Amino acid sequence: MATVSTPVAFRAVARTEFDEAGDWYEARRPGSGASFAAAVQVVLDRIAAQPDFYAVAEGDIREAPVRGYPYCVYYREEPGQIIVLAVFHTSRNPAIWRSRA
Repeated sequence: MATVSTPVAFRAVARTEFDEAGDWYEARRPGSGASFAAAVQVVLDRIAAQPDFYAVAEGDIREAPVRGYPYCVYYREEPGQIIVLAVFHTSRNPAIWRSRA
């Protein structure tokens, strides 16, 4: 039986955060940017397959930690899709991602 997957879309600011984090890791050690991207992809795949798997962070926004990295993916489920609001370093002020709700 095939797994049903919900499409995942990034807000522009979340895509920029994701890309910049990958670039940061890659600049420090070649190959580590791809490792970061792969770890985030594991989270995105889980979100797409099971949107309610991760804990609610606030309101209708869920928080998915990225294994091995100090990042979380913040997202909300909307009709027919998942919207990624932030790919956020956990040491940053959470008011930043909350302002995107």
